[in-house]
Amino acid sequence: MASNIDWRNIPAAIWRGRSGTLRPVSRPDPVRLADLLGIDTQKAKILQNTERFLRGEPCNHVLLWGSRGTGKSSIVKALLNEYAPRGLRVIEMDKDDLQDLPDIVDDIRERSQRFIVYCDDLSFEDGENQYKHLKSVLEGSLELPPENVRLYATSNRRHLVPEYMKDNEQSQVVGREIHHGDVVEEKISLSDRFGLALSFYPISEPQYFEIVDHLFGEVKDRDQLHVRARRFSIEKGVRSGRTARQFYNQFVGEF
Repeated sequence: MASNIDWRNIPAAIWRGRSGTLRPVSRPDPVRLADLLGIDTQKAKILQNTERFLRGEPCNHVLLWGSRGTGKSSIVKALLNEYAPRGLRVIEMDKDDLQDLPDIVDDIRERSQRFIVYCDDLSFEDGENQYKHLKSVLEGSLELPPENVRLYATSNRRHLVPEYMKDNEQSQVVGREIHHGDVVEEKISLSDRFGLALSFYPISEPQYFEIVDHLFGEVKDRDQLHVRARRFSIEKGVRSGRTARQFYNQFVGEF
C-alpha cells in the first residue's frame, strides 16, 4: 500500500490497482502555474483552497469540469510543482481502482504530509457504482474523513454521470422506478459533495494567440505565426491550451 513510499522525499505516486502498489513518479510534468494562461479566475480559486489545505484550515474537495484541453489536469500538476516543498503530495488514481481508495486513505491519514488524491477524467456510466467508494473520503462514515486528504478530480461532465431527457419524464411505464426523482437526485448528488467546482470553457482566439506567443517567445513574424496557429486550431476543431502546445510541438523552430 502507501507504506512502500518514502513520502518525505517523493512528492507524487501513481496507484497500480492490479499489483496493489504505488509507483513513485520519476519524471513529473514540469508545468508551472505561470504557464497556464487564460484561466486566471480558476487558478486564483484553486490556489486559495490549496493554501488553506496546507495551513490546516477548512477547505474543499475540488471538481474541475468542462471542455477538453483547457488546463484542468495541468493545473493539478502545477500545484504539485508549486507546493511540494511545503509538504504537498499527490496520489493519482484511475476511476476503475476506486475500490482501493479507502485502504489507501487509511494508510496515509496519520502522516504529516498533506495529500491530494487526483482522479483525472472522472465520470461514471449507467450501472457503474465505483463512486460509492468516494464517500468515505468526501464525507466520512462512522469516522470523520481524514483532515490531511482532499480529492481533486477532473471531468468533462458537471455531474460526473450521463444525464438524459428521460430522467425528466414522469411516465407511468411499467418497470420504471416508483420514486424516479430519488434516482435522479442520487445521480447528481455526487458532484455536490465537491465543495469547489470550477468550470473550464473553450478559450477565445486572442487568448489562444496569447498562449501561442508565450510558448514561442520572441518571434519576428508574429502575424504569420498567428495565421498558422489559427489554421492549426481550425484543423483540430478546438482552441485550447492543449491545441497551442501541440502547435508548438509541431512547428517550433520554423519561426
